[in-house]
Amino acid sequence: MNKQALEPLRERLAAFAANRDWDQFHSPKNLSMALIAEAAELVEHFQWRSEQQSAELDTTTHDAVALELADIFIYLIRIADKLDVNLIETAERKIAINESRYPVDKVKGSARRASEYETGQD
Repeated sequence: MNKQALEPLRERLAAFAANRDWDQFHSPKNLSMALIAEAAELVEHFQWRSEQQSAELDTTTHDAVALELADIFIYLIRIADKLDVNLIETAERKIAINESRYPVDKVKGSARRASEYETGQD
């Protein structure tokens, strides 16, 4: 997958903001703050639910969660656009880093942090 996979969406979002003269507000700082606010709204849907309940959402909650995820995705794309970050390439690079930091033979079935594996903590 390459950057072009997100390009039509990036262009549409950029045009949406430009047509409304919102670029003046869309600094990386402001977009990051908006992203965190949307992430908090996502978390609200799962607060106080059990693990099982969080995986078995009713239709209304599922739709609300989907829209919060879309908001987060939109802000993420806008931040990346403002900072000229290729999200696809950078995600692939980060996955490669994580594969190195979390080798299957050391981490399978465990949720410890990378620093705990690196120092040999059990």
